[in-house]
Amino acid sequence: MPVCFWKTFCRLVAFIFMFLVPVAVSAQVAPSVKEAPGLEPPPRWNLFIGYSFLSPHGSVDSSPDLQDKNLPASYHHVTLGGDFSYSYFLGRHLGLTGEMGLHEWGIQNSNPTGMDGTHGNNDGFTTVAGGVVLRDVHGQWTPFFHVLGGGALVDGPAHNMFTWGEVMSGGAGLDYNTPLFHRRLALRLFQVDYEYMHVDFGNNSSGQPIGGSVGINALRLSTGIVFPPTPALPLPLTLECTPSPAVVFPGDPVTVTALAGNLNSKLNANYSWSGAGVTGNGMTASVATGSLAPGTHTVICGVKEGKPGKEGLQPGQTADASATFTVKPFEPPTISCSANPSTIKPGEPSTITSIGLSPQNRPLTFGYNSTVGTISGRGATAVFDSAGAPTGGVGITCTATDDKGQAAAAATGITITAPYVPPVPHTQSLCSIGFATDKQRPTRVDNEAKACLDEVALDLQKQSDAKVVVVGTATAKEKAKMAKEQKAALKNKHIKVEDFAAQRAVNTKDYLVTEKGIDPSRVIVAISTADDQRVEDYLVPAGANFSAEVAGTKPVDESAVKAETRKPLPAMHTVSKKKAADPKKS
Repeated sequence: MPVCFWKTFCRLVAFIFMFLVPVAVSAQVAPSVKEAPGLEPPPRWNLFIGYSFLSPHGSVDSSPDLQDKNLPASYHHVTLGGDFSYSYFLGRHLGLTGEMGLHEWGIQNSNPTGMDGTHGNNDGFTTVAGGVVLRDVHGQWTPFFHVLGGGALVDGPAHNMFTWGEVMSGGAGLDYNTPLFHRRLALRLFQVDYEYMHVDFGNNSSGQPIGGSVGINALRLSTGIVFPPTPALPLPLTLECTPSPAVVFPGDPVTVTALAGNLNSKLNANYSWSGAGVTGNGMTASVATGSLAPGTHTVICGVKEGKPGKEGLQPGQTADASATFTVKPFEPPTISCSANPSTIKPGEPSTITSIGLSPQNRPLTFGYNSTVGTISGRGATAVFDSAGAPTGGVGITCTATDDKGQAAAAATGITITAPYVPPVPHTQSLCSIGFATDKQRPTRVDNEAKACLDEVALDLQKQSDAKVVVVGTATAKEKAKMAKEQKAALKNKHIKVEDFAAQRAVNTKDYLVTEKGIDPSRVIVAISTADDQRVEDYLVPAGANFSAEVAGTKPVDESAVKAETRKPLPAMHTVSKKKAADPKKS
């Protein structure tokens, strides 16, 4: 038979085989495909018919012992070709595919009898392959990728006979799904494939076609039209329900909005609502949360589409969704309290002030408690009464309670101080003055004593309610002389008894009264049994007990002891040196 007949026959058989294999496979697969909600179910299978350009790269060489002037020879581009494929999809993305490629219309050489393979006039490629295809439908756009393997019927480039070899290919493309013919027509904008073909033409011998082997790397570019067998089904309804707000407190309103997708504007849509406290009206529903317990609550929403009275009867015409919201429990109140004044005396009151706050503005009631004393008041202020309470610290507790029974407490304190008790005054020892320097007048207040007595007077001026006690003393010799005089006075009343200690005290008082202007009633004179020639001065504040604090003293009878005038000694008349030297006569 002519070579062209065999070529046509082989191509026809391969094409029928390619067409029937996916049909046989599809019979073993369940016809229904479950699609994710909201995704359009794409066609289950499609048929591609298109133009193809092939760019093969490879050279045929014979064995070294076979020399032929036509070898080596290389393949050239085939600008006229066709690509046909049939794909069946097991799901939305994965499918099986069979493909046939025809590329053999080369340019005839001007020599009608000779064939020059280097010009592509004897190049021919027929591929039959099958494999898997992956697609991802995005509305009108469908990118895909496939991997195939099968047989290749190759001739040329230098009078090589059609010979079957192996072919492996892989590539990708992009389809545009047009709205034409009720969405039955798509355009394959491009398909780019890499093909590797390997053919062994055998050994050539005398009078036989040219032999050799070749590995062909080819780039194939295709474009054409795609026929889905049936139009795509309408998109199923989708529904989304959204609560606003999503978190509330009991009694706060919640609004739920339904948003349906893929609705047909020519059909009627009915919405349904269910849930605790839910009242629906069309696309919105409201939830009364006043009686709901704290926690998470669910609202069920649904939509049906169709002709009036027949909504939801067709597949894809119903959709359901749910929305959740949270009811939070009321937050407890907070409180702070303070006392004014915080330090009081026994029997005095103090005002207690509370500052309470409810985060959700719930009504509050206040309460108070104290560890001692009494407290009265139920509002934001109360009064603490310390009557009968002991001195020391007092604990005050303030509470705020809302209408839900939630309470908060705070504490403050009051200090009750003891009443002031003035310190017990005590006798204070002041300066003292001596009388030993003036031998002729041992009871006279001399100028050396003025500094001490001036300080005594100043102390009395500073403390107007104080007194001073001046206590005179005498030596044992002076006391013995006074005792002798007292004994003699029992027999002769004209004998003068001199009390040195009392006289010194009386003279000291006289200086304070006459020289410093001190009230006589504020100066008390006394004597002690000490053996000395001095006067001790004591400051006695009001309330001090001198006799208890200074022992061994007794008051002087001022009516019996008269103060001596502070006069200088009289001027001395002419005396002999002997008399002047005798101190006893001066």
